[in-house]
Amino acid sequence: MPRPKLKPTSEDRRLVKSLAACGVRQEEIAGIIGVRSPKTLRKHFREELDRGGPEANFTVAQSLYKKAISGDTEAAKFWLKCRAGWKDRPAFEVPPIPPPAFIVAQEPHGGAS
Repeated sequence: MPRPKLKPTSEDRRLVKSLAACGVRQEEIAGIIGVRSPKTLRKHFREELDRGGPEANFTVAQSLYKKAISGDTEAAKFWLKCRAGWKDRPAFEVPPIPPPAFIVAQEPHGGAS
């Protein structure tokens, strides 16, 4: 007897998109919504799987950008490192200069004059 045809609801679609946005693997999403394989999942939820991750990244990037331009220096540094190629560089330190070698002067030997 064949399985009943899958009829995704709008709630199923929201759930799949949210799970994809959070990085849940397709095998796990299939199990959560009760389909047998990731292939079936992709057949019925292609758009949700394709859009979940990029839309989540956009939302987080937009939030970070707003913090960065509002004066949050940590957010600004993070943004510039990721997007503008900024790098942390070690602070410039002057190497210590070793003291000159210790010199002992030798006094001439001899009698009293």
